[in-house]
Amino acid sequence: MSTQAVNGSVSRGKVLTLDTMNPNVKKVEYAVRGAIVQRALQIEKELKEGVKKPFTEVIKANIGDAHAMGQKPITFLRQVLALCSYPALLEDNKFPEDAKQRARRILAACGGHSIGAYSASQGIECIRQDVSRYIEKRDGGIPSNPDNIYLSTGASDAIVTMLKLLVCGEGHDRTGVMISIPQYPLYSAALADLAAVQISYYLDEDKCWSLDVTELKRAVTAARQHCNPRVLCIINPGNPTGQVQSRQCIEDVIRFAKEEHLFVMADEVYQDNVYAEGCKFHSFKKVLFEMGPEYSSTVEMASFHSTSKCYMGECGFRGGYMEVINMDPEVKAQLTKLVSVRLCPPVTGQALLDLVVNPPQPDEPSYSMFMKERTEVLAALAEKARLTEKTFNTVPGIICNPVQGAMYTFPRITLPQKCIDTAKEEGLAPDMFYCMRLLEEEGICLVPGSGFGQREGTFHFRMTILPPTEKLKDVLQKIRDFHVRFTKQFS
Repeated sequence: MSTQAVNGSVSRGKVLTLDTMNPNVKKVEYAVRGAIVQRALQIEKELKEGVKKPFTEVIKANIGDAHAMGQKPITFLRQVLALCSYPALLEDNKFPEDAKQRARRILAACGGHSIGAYSASQGIECIRQDVSRYIEKRDGGIPSNPDNIYLSTGASDAIVTMLKLLVCGEGHDRTGVMISIPQYPLYSAALADLAAVQISYYLDEDKCWSLDVTELKRAVTAARQHCNPRVLCIINPGNPTGQVQSRQCIEDVIRFAKEEHLFVMADEVYQDNVYAEGCKFHSFKKVLFEMGPEYSSTVEMASFHSTSKCYMGECGFRGGYMEVINMDPEVKAQLTKLVSVRLCPPVTGQALLDLVVNPPQPDEPSYSMFMKERTEVLAALAEKARLTEKTFNTVPGIICNPVQGAMYTFPRITLPQKCIDTAKEEGLAPDMFYCMRLLEEEGICLVPGSGFGQREGTFHFRMTILPPTEKLKDVLQKIRDFHVRFTKQFS
């Protein structure tokens, strides 16, 4: 390190440099907001400055951000949040009585009757009680204890907290965490940050991205040679792959977790987003308890939900929860201590979550409008899921599985050898090269499959199905035309 005298004192360069920073942070990658998104933002700036492009706007189909894509907020949710944020509106007769009742109840549970006050670290108690009742109703009466509910800053925060709690050991004894490939890059990023060992198990693309226990066994057996597998992460419905797991599959996974002595993390944030005929969402907790006490009293589990997805799409409020099952009481005390360091999740997000788990009831004035809006959002998503699959499968060189659930499609693309070679020369993954060209030529921002993981020699991209139907048709047509042009150019 160079040193030089400045005013008689010795200057020794910066304390924090790339060489002296936390090395784990350098290994963190998050494709959903990676290089391609940075370039998309740059192009948006260029368009505003009057730079001529072959398109007039950038369509960001890279992230599951419903409202940014034009989805309208649910009226009831925003009415109650408005009342909580500005309680003087409780005197306004424009707001329905059930919205006012919800707001009064939430405000009564807040310090100083203000959502600007900190809450308990685990979350406001009456909201945790509502979450428990919601889970019990969803799971057909299987009990849920509010003490096992932790409200969180979106589901992401709870997932990272749980991983932090689970990771330990050194060398061969370092914690291994099983994650699906393709996966949502939050998991690989969190594992890199925590210096945990990622154990990849592959979903079967030829069987609609299904999960096979044989593949789980292969992955865990291989991993035992170099780490200590302790955690199994499942995303259902799937992100980025949109599959919905069958009940039988979930039972098989739970049996596998028990046999291999693994802690299960069930990411269920898309639980209301199920579109395909014959598909149904089954919560891991419900299946666990229906398998009987041999499993329900031993398998340790945390399940996660969020206000960001489903029909709500309220990503910016950062509301979510985690339910822990069969957790050692002493560890639970440590978890409570860990979340208390962060003080509390955003209280606006907690309030929003309360409305999701305790929506208007049939005898309340807001019910009919709420149900109409909710049904319209989910029906439109189902229609867009079918449209996307159908359109992509008419393009030579694109194969798209049915979008059974969630908000994404993850089609497989065939890329010419010349494209693969050119990408390598430019130091890019071939599907990143493809997506960058699509962005530059058509103004459409997608995430390359390499950002989620994929089998060697295969290429994909993830696209959300969130744009309004007419815009989505336009996007699909542009991708179709681009793919044909690109393939011709590099053949």
